[in-house]
Amino acid sequence: MNIAEKPIAAIQGRRASTGDGVHLIANHYKKGVRLDTHMHREAQLVYAAKGTMQVTTPRGRWLVPPDRAVWVPARLPHAIDVLADIDMRTLYFDLAWLKREQQDPDLTEEFVVRVSPLLHETILALFDGRNDSDRTTLLIRLAMHELHQAEDSATFIPLPQDPRCRRAASIVLDDPTALHEIETLARQVGTSARTLSRLFTSETQLSFKSWCQRARIAAAIERLSTDTNVSIKQVAGQLGYASLPAFSHAFRQVTGRTPTEFVQKD
Repeated sequence: MNIAEKPIAAIQGRRASTGDGVHLIANHYKKGVRLDTHMHREAQLVYAAKGTMQVTTPRGRWLVPPDRAVWVPARLPHAIDVLADIDMRTLYFDLAWLKREQQDPDLTEEFVVRVSPLLHETILALFDGRNDSDRTTLLIRLAMHELHQAEDSATFIPLPQDPRCRRAASIVLDDPTALHEIETLARQVGTSARTLSRLFTSETQLSFKSWCQRARIAAAIERLSTDTNVSIKQVAGQLGYASLPAFSHAFRQVTGRTPTEFVQKD
């Protein structure tokens, strides 16, 4: 396990320090790049100003399209897969800074946030090259304020820890478009349908059916955010939904919004 002594020290990119316990790094990554499992001594807010990435932690898999950002606590193992070319903007926070600003009690677990227009512009402003410490301090505090207002778990797929349940989850994630019967999956992983159903509920807080639906909707979000030429109707058909209204209903159940509302930035 790689522990970076400095923010993302092993990765080349433009790096700057605010001089007050917060570091800024800008990177561009091509589709297909994988940043293998690693951790940092600092906490971080990772934002793809352009493109889509997937962040995997021991707790689950987070899909991060352009209007999302992910909070990663210090020393949390995580990997990043680039699903579409990304312009990554990352803010690293020393633990002493978080404690001093009384932020640390609320930021001990990873989560994805929906990036409002204000948070988007705030993050970009931090990287515009202006050397104004007072302005930078205000922008960072504004970003942290917005961070607390915007938690969004719609693109999170919790991953079970039991080996049998984990194998079943991997089968579904390898092909979320297929109709997966729990009886068939149970035989494949060497357990009963009843046990597998119980494990999914206890380890993901979702029923097997709801978990599979979340995996399919996450696949839909990935396709809508990485392929600008695909339509919502086409994605619905690719995922096996009988109609666009059926897809929209399932999408709203998971995300709270319609597919059209989801892909549009506020």
